[in-house]
Amino acid sequence: MFMNATKVYTIKSFLTSLANTTMFTTYALYYIVTLGFNPFELLLIGTVLELSVLVFEGITGVVADTYSRRRSVIIGMFLLGIGFAMQGIVPALDAWVPLISVFGLVLFSQVISGLGYTFISGADTAWIVDEVGEEKIGTIFMKAKRYSLMGNLLGIVLSVALATLAPHLPYLIGGLMYLGLGVFLILFMKETGFVPRERGASHVQEMIQTWASGAKVIRSQPILMLILFVTLFTGAASEGYDRLWEAHLIAEIGFPELAAISMPMWFGIIAALASLLGLIVVGIVEKRLDVNNERVVLVGMFMLTGLKIAAMIAFAFSPSFSWALVALLLIGVIQSLSSPLYDTWLNLNIESSVRATVLSMMGQSNALGQTAGGPAVGWIGTRFSIRASLVAAAILLAPILIVFGRALRRR
Repeated sequence: MFMNATKVYTIKSFLTSLANTTMFTTYALYYIVTLGFNPFELLLIGTVLELSVLVFEGITGVVADTYSRRRSVIIGMFLLGIGFAMQGIVPALDAWVPLISVFGLVLFSQVISGLGYTFISGADTAWIVDEVGEEKIGTIFMKAKRYSLMGNLLGIVLSVALATLAPHLPYLIGGLMYLGLGVFLILFMKETGFVPRERGASHVQEMIQTWASGAKVIRSQPILMLILFVTLFTGAASEGYDRLWEAHLIAEIGFPELAAISMPMWFGIIAALASLLGLIVVGIVEKRLDVNNERVVLVGMFMLTGLKIAAMIAFAFSPSFSWALVALLLIGVIQSLSSPLYDTWLNLNIESSVRATVLSMMGQSNALGQTAGGPAVGWIGTRFSIRASLVAAAILLAPILIVFGRALRRR
């Protein structure tokens, strides 16, 4: 069965966003209200996930460059499906495995999910760049982002509906979606642009050679060292914000008292508004700007980073729900634009033969940032307040502005 690479990539983007939004729109209610995790435990869950990524990323990225990007992506989809579905049945597993706590089971599922992420990280973008060429990649990433936001909108509705029935259902259904996506990719994902590396004396030797080549490429190109720095601090900042913004709304700001709107529905409304605004803005940027031009991409990321710092601080000190909502929506739009711009910038500066390996190393840098920054930000939240954690996360983004400024001067 044949389907062109761009269509497969956009469908994959749509379905992964659908699955992720189904799980993560209301996950805070499941973790905080149903399972009773505190801020430190929430950050520890994220830290275990990122440690798994940090450990496995280099190995799985090398597999994609040495053997097959397609195979790596498919393996990752099935591992993610297993990990997420396992979180969806944690209440039942607790009864079957009495020696391990609910928290321990969630941590174990995070390890499986982390391994799955590493098989996909770098391999999916390396695959699509090789299939369509670098000159079109900015446009394709923007298109894929539009499909992702459409998946978000559908996933939000599904998440709220499932969470209303039972808090664990979003994770279970999201995990099954990933398993189904793995089957779809087996049938329709073809690999025609990838040229495997020459075989060495052994599999281990081949993988070491590929990893060494990727590391050499990063060391020899100052722009890649700058990107590595960006991913490190982005990871450190994102872990604190991503894990704690819902807790900030629940514990420190609160929701308007409207009888017809439950807490799951509020999270759904926020996510839907952010996705709708993101869809509109991404569509405008895709038509008005040359997103395949590296200087345009750099200027955009510089401006978006500054706006994100301001919006995160505004959210942290929100005096009311309406103020917090505006800040959240601005952050959502910024993230929708930043993701395809960053992917474009990164892929324009990597050679094909080690693309998946270098992308995985960037993933390791992000995971290192999250592993180091997450617990520190979580400790601040436990010791002082969640507001303080969010401010700390915003401050961690500040060095990135310097990097983008330096990159622009180099251009």
